[in-house]
Parts: sequence; structure tokens; C-alpha cells
Amino acid sequence: MKKQDEKPGRFDFEAAMKELETIVKQLETGNQNLDDSLKLFERGVELARQCKLRLDEAELKVSKLVKDKEGLFRQEPLAEDE
Repeated sequence: MKKQDEKPGRFDFEAAMKELETIVKQLETGNQNLDDSLKLFERGVELARQCKLRLDEAELKVSKLVKDKEGLFRQEPLAEDE
């Protein structure tokens, strides 16, 4: 089973989602023994956690960019106009 977290600082979100989908399908078949099912479940939880962290980072970045954009176009009164 391929692990996404083998290279620090390099996380491929799309590959992680594909691996997570594969794990879900494997677990749904019920063809694994208990130990293999547990390993798959643990890997799935770890992938889901990493994906959530990446999504949270992306959301924060988008929020910051939107805030910066709004600040760029907002007209604020000059100090001498007060």
C-alpha cells in the first residue's frame, strides 16, 4: 500500500483522495480479514486527517487572498479628511 506521508512536505491531495476511495471500496467488499481491514481503516483515517488539514490550509489561504483583495479595492478616507 502506497503511503502519502513518506516524503515530508510533499502531499498530493488528489492522489490521497484516490487512495482513500480505493480503501473505502476495499472495505465495502468485506473480503479482507480483520487485521487487514483494521490496517486499511487506520490508513484511511490518516489520509482523511491529512486531506482535512490540507483543505483547512487552502481555505485559510483563500480567505486571506479575498481579504487582501477587498482591502485593495476598499476606499478608506484619508487621514486629512477626518
